[in-house]
Amino acid sequence: MDALKKGWFSELTDLLPGRCFSMQVEQVLHQEKSKYQDILVLKTKSHGNVLVLDGMVQCTEFDEFAYQEMISFLPLCSHPKPQRVLIVGGGDGGVAREVAKHPLVEAIDQVEIDDRVVEVSKKYLPFMAKGFDSPKLNLHIADGFKFMEEHVEYYDVIITDSSDPIGPAVSLFQKSYFELMKRALRPGGIVCSQADTFWGHLENATSMRKHCRDVFAKVGYATSYVPTYPHGQIGYALGSLNENTDFESPVFQLTQQQRKEMQLRYYTTEVHKAAFALPAFVVDAIEADECKD
Repeated sequence: MDALKKGWFSELTDLLPGRCFSMQVEQVLHQEKSKYQDILVLKTKSHGNVLVLDGMVQCTEFDEFAYQEMISFLPLCSHPKPQRVLIVGGGDGGVAREVAKHPLVEAIDQVEIDDRVVEVSKKYLPFMAKGFDSPKLNLHIADGFKFMEEHVEYYDVIITDSSDPIGPAVSLFQKSYFELMKRALRPGGIVCSQADTFWGHLENATSMRKHCRDVFAKVGYATSYVPTYPHGQIGYALGSLNENTDFESPVFQLTQQQRKEMQLRYYTTEVHKAAFALPAFVVDAIEADECKD
């Protein structure tokens, strides 16, 4: 609430020094401090309902689909048979909504540590929280680390939909987390994690990719445009236990008819392929990082 001034919310945080993103607020729909984080839901003039955790915008009604679809379908369409999927985080329900659309997915476990995010999302973000209604989904309010320790070689795909590296999400950006995911995967399994933006956070982005590279046989780093995220762009670190995985050429390719039936608004097979094309300065940073080994 300290960031609400004269009818505007401004994303003021040390993670984004020297800049902020602001939205005009029509109404504060909800505000509380849960056991883990500050939760704020706003009705804004330009972006619809907005979820804010610890002062950082997590999703807006205006553009959430760009992130939810990409973090879901990049790994799902890179796996030949993604039957069992684990979602870590994603308490707003958006990733569950998208994963459930994939015809080869049979069972989804979702583990979210903060039950209040789930309940608040159900009330104020129903366009995303409807993902919790899928018969494929089993929701667990628990610690993701402990949950994966109990499910060794169980999943085909693990998707980590984390908030920014502050509060309860910090541990999800460490190498030990990627090692834990590896143990929870069946042979040929794939992971995909939110991996920051290379605009201003290039070190974080390359660090996430390095964690993948240190643990998995094949890695990739993809991006998508999300206007309300820092610098309008977000990255995804992908890793596969199968060294023959080609992230840039999805094995499951959608026809236009399938895309429309799934009600996808951002992801297409063409967008999937293009998502791995990176600017020269990012490629140079990745190559420099690999030369350190």
